[in-house]
Amino acid sequence: MAVRSRSPAPRRPRRSDAALQHRRPHHSPRDRTTQLVRILGIETSCDETSAAVVSSEGGVATLESLVILSQDVHAIFGGVVPELASRAHVQAIAPVVDRALDEAGVRVRGLDGIAVTSAPGLVGALLVGVMYGKTLAWSLDLPLIGVHHLEGHLFAATIEDPTVAPPFVALLVSGGHTMLLDVPAWGQYRLLGQTIDDAAGEAFDKVAKLLGLGYPGGPHIERLARNGRAGRFKFPRPMLREMDRPGPQQYAFSFSGLKTAVLRAVQQSRDIDADRADLALAFQDAALDVLVEKTAHAVDSLRYGTVVLGGGVACNQALAERMRARVAPARVAVASPRLNTDNAAMIAAAGAWRLERGERSGWDLEPRDALPLPGLSLSLRAETTA
Repeated sequence: MAVRSRSPAPRRPRRSDAALQHRRPHHSPRDRTTQLVRILGIETSCDETSAAVVSSEGGVATLESLVILSQDVHAIFGGVVPELASRAHVQAIAPVVDRALDEAGVRVRGLDGIAVTSAPGLVGALLVGVMYGKTLAWSLDLPLIGVHHLEGHLFAATIEDPTVAPPFVALLVSGGHTMLLDVPAWGQYRLLGQTIDDAAGEAFDKVAKLLGLGYPGGPHIERLARNGRAGRFKFPRPMLREMDRPGPQQYAFSFSGLKTAVLRAVQQSRDIDADRADLALAFQDAALDVLVEKTAHAVDSLRYGTVVLGGGVACNQALAERMRARVAPARVAVASPRLNTDNAAMIAAAGAWRLERGERSGWDLEPRDALPLPGLSLSLRAETTA
């Protein structure tokens, strides 16, 4: 994608912070419940530069455009290099945003707000999106909404299926996060459990490297596992026994031991080429069993009728299939792969929901590498044992 040069914008008179905080958005909170709002979303938390336009009316989001530019350079290093990611975002952000607006047939003056990922992620990468979004919102006198990346993943499934709504159990699985949530209502999130070491996606990447596969590892392992022979290797299912013991470990995840077991199997293999597919299948089976069983236990405990899968690992078809079979008759809502990987559409959808509630961020919005979900609380089980 070509990067177009731009002449510097003329400087504007500086206004006081007090004046900025009291400027009103285009619609009052009452108007937003009955009028359509159009949001530009910006996502730069890691190694995808993405922009999208989403329109929303009464909480129902409609995707008008989505542009995602992935940074292939990181495959050379087997992982994301933060400095390279930041530089790539700087070069790509303007043309990516322009492309999203063009595909939606919208001019910047036709927007009602700017939603941008502000946390968590790589600080340098986030900074590019936050500063671009903040500058654009300032210049257009539009509301700015900082969006938590994980909340975006929760909203991803609603873009393709507007019937997805709380209460539900959510399993967020990506390269940086593995988290099981009770979502009784939008904006209210109870943490049931999360990983105590590697995230699920990180484990897939590391095991793929052990097997001599490419980066990111998830798609490579899934494809290879389809040709694997079941039963040749048996790996542990970490922390499954803790499900029957109420406490902070009941819904916790751990993948470091599983990764070590694969390492030992690779080291002991006499013909890694012959064993590679079988190892991939055995690892995937073990990892998915843990994710599915812990989620199913939460569904049974809470008696919810819906499970939402989000994050890059949710693109794994075997995970969705096993989850559907295990939690039936509860339904499993999972977005298409394009909306499950990091993208600006989910950020725009979450931002639209908050804007329609009358929320907006201040001009002091800053990127954060780590930040709890807004409205997040510990589960009752964790509170009594923490």
